[in-house]
Amino acid sequence: MAKSTKKNAKPAAPRKRTGKATLKAAPLRVDRADFIAGASPAVLDRLWTVVMQRRNANPDLSHSARLLSRGTAKVAQKFGEEAVECLIEAVAGNRAALIGESADVLYHLIVLWVAGGIEPVDVWAELERREGVSGIVEKASRPSASVVGTRKIP
Repeated sequence: MAKSTKKNAKPAAPRKRTGKATLKAAPLRVDRADFIAGASPAVLDRLWTVVMQRRNANPDLSHSARLLSRGTAKVAQKFGEEAVECLIEAVAGNRAALIGESADVLYHLIVLWVAGGIEPVDVWAELERREGVSGIVEKASRPSASVVGTRKIP
């Protein structure tokens, strides 16, 4: 199936302004032609399940088990390396490499979730909670790093 191009892509619906400080984004329009047969975001849930199943596997036979056996700090380091590689390809404008590196980032993020005891549904729920809220408003509503005990740089 052919991918849509700028010529035949559907225009994005305009954002609807409300009287509040929040904006509700228009529903995402996805053409079936934009998906490779059978591909969907559900692959992330399936990947998480596979990583969970392999977390106690033989590290000599499973990359996921090897990463997890090295501890959360090593998993986080690997995730960071993959994220930087993804950024490099984005800046270079290398679409094919950006797709591949994006897949690596998502895989390593899922391994990080498993290391941290996080299930995809936890993240999906947080995204849904934020849906339709301006990013500026949402970020301003978060407690300061000192209140929640994170180590973020202000």
